[in-house]
Amino acid sequence: MVEDGGGGEEEEGAEGEMPATAAVPAPQRCNGFLPGKEAEDGGGRAALAGGGERAAPAEAEAMLAAGGGRLETRLSRRRLAVLAVFSCYSLVNAFQWIQYSILSNVFAGFYGVSFTQIDWLSMVYMVAYVPLILPATWLLDARGLRLTALLGAGLNGLGAWLKCASLAPDRYPITLAAQAVCAVAQVFILGLPSRIASVWFGPTEVSTACAVAVLGNQLGTAIGFLLPPVLVPNTPSDLDLMAHNISIMFYGTAIVSTLLFFLTGVVFEEKPKYPPSPSQAVLQTMPPEDYSYKQSIINLFRNIPFVLLLISYGIMTGAFYSVSTLLNQMIVTHYEGEEVNAGRIGLTLVVAGMVGSIICGLWLDYTKTYKQTTLIVYILSFIGLLVFTFTLDLGYLIVVFVTGGVLGFFMTGYLPLGFEFAVEITYPESEGTSSGLLNASAQIFGIVFTLIQGKLTTDYSPRAGNLFLCAWIFVGIILTALIKSDLRRHNVNSGIMNLDVKAPTVGLGCTGCLWEFNLSLFSLSIKEEQEERNIPALSDEEFDLQVPLTHSGPGGRLRAKGAQPAPPGSGDPG
Repeated sequence: MVEDGGGGEEEEGAEGEMPATAAVPAPQRCNGFLPGKEAEDGGGRAALAGGGERAAPAEAEAMLAAGGGRLETRLSRRRLAVLAVFSCYSLVNAFQWIQYSILSNVFAGFYGVSFTQIDWLSMVYMVAYVPLILPATWLLDARGLRLTALLGAGLNGLGAWLKCASLAPDRYPITLAAQAVCAVAQVFILGLPSRIASVWFGPTEVSTACAVAVLGNQLGTAIGFLLPPVLVPNTPSDLDLMAHNISIMFYGTAIVSTLLFFLTGVVFEEKPKYPPSPSQAVLQTMPPEDYSYKQSIINLFRNIPFVLLLISYGIMTGAFYSVSTLLNQMIVTHYEGEEVNAGRIGLTLVVAGMVGSIICGLWLDYTKTYKQTTLIVYILSFIGLLVFTFTLDLGYLIVVFVTGGVLGFFMTGYLPLGFEFAVEITYPESEGTSSGLLNASAQIFGIVFTLIQGKLTTDYSPRAGNLFLCAWIFVGIILTALIKSDLRRHNVNSGIMNLDVKAPTVGLGCTGCLWEFNLSLFSLSIKEEQEERNIPALSDEEFDLQVPLTHSGPGGRLRAKGAQPAPPGSGDPG
């Protein structure tokens, strides 16, 4: 239902409105809600009958009228400020992740520790993420977007200030603890891009918004490659000067992080006054009291396409984390004394990836070809890494700049593709939960890949470590090709009703009610348009969408009552 106007929400301009086309019921909650529970509201719902049969659309229309409410969809101007502030504090968090690795030889000399201990300043981000992601996604679902954003921005600032206390050669444990706080902040950051995009942006801009949100993190990595080598040159003979240079970097980061924390408190709201899309309108009508976070997790792991994406996303993103962490070591192995150029190569890699992210986001919003785009980008990333591997030791830095840029364009550009593809194939499950699991997979693969590739690089050569990653990315290509594309969110936003949709194995009630609701909404929107244009309406017999749905047996399929069941193996094309 449309909320009453509140004084705290900005006025919505007419140009930002997307008028609703139909009144809608309060459907049964699907994403993680316990199947079979019915609301105790006055409007009532279509309940499951003894034989699994559902109320006819005529009855559904009567319930719509009884509900008396109409859901409007509008775009809020605040959405751009929310996206900008999130992108900025995500940028600072990514900057703090990579600032040690790109100066691994400098910090190893300053603190008097090994390269492996410096690598752990990067890997602590990955280690912290894995055990904390489930509590963090539960918090996002239970307490909401605003609190999660404040925690991410606040911990980011706290970790930055703690680093300012580690400006002495004997304080490596303090800088490790400070980096661990930043790593915890990351847990409340990485899962938000797809959630912010879905909650605040319309269906024609959601993929681009997700790409921009991810782009903030990538830009932070890019600045982390570029700025630290300039601010902290390698001065092994003057540790006092080195400490002074490091302090400039640490204090500057802390001040910016604090400012962004306060901006987050001012700008972030839980959700806009009106839902921005039909898919969000559906979710906002569903009562929260039946929500089961455990059931949501179970649903995701029973979704085979999502499990395949979970592994393939982890492989690709884990490989990117490993290459980013070890880039300085790879470059200085073949080009001694080129720490600054190593940072510039990293910058080239990430900036090219940012361009790739935006192009992929725009492409997805235009075509909705999620699987095809993801598979093509995966293959081109594999080719890019092979070219980078075999040209790294040619002795020409300009070649490394070019091949690094090509690699980054596809490998970094893949990151928002995975988020958006996951949201599509798991709708109506929580975007934060699916994104969080993807990131957890990436952290696990990132830890393993960094340790093994680092060992191969040290004991043999950078080529050996990169070929190890190539082998795994090839496995990821195969897994991506096996993913079945079922664009559930897109279907709801488009008003598409597929009468042969396979319900989740946990029971019929969940997905079935969503599709029945969508059928009613689609039918009513067509009838309203006919009335507006004075087009003669079809009879119920002619308008063959207006038929009851029935459960076709243990396979969990929904079909029109009286229609022949679909033959085995005739699912939607992948």
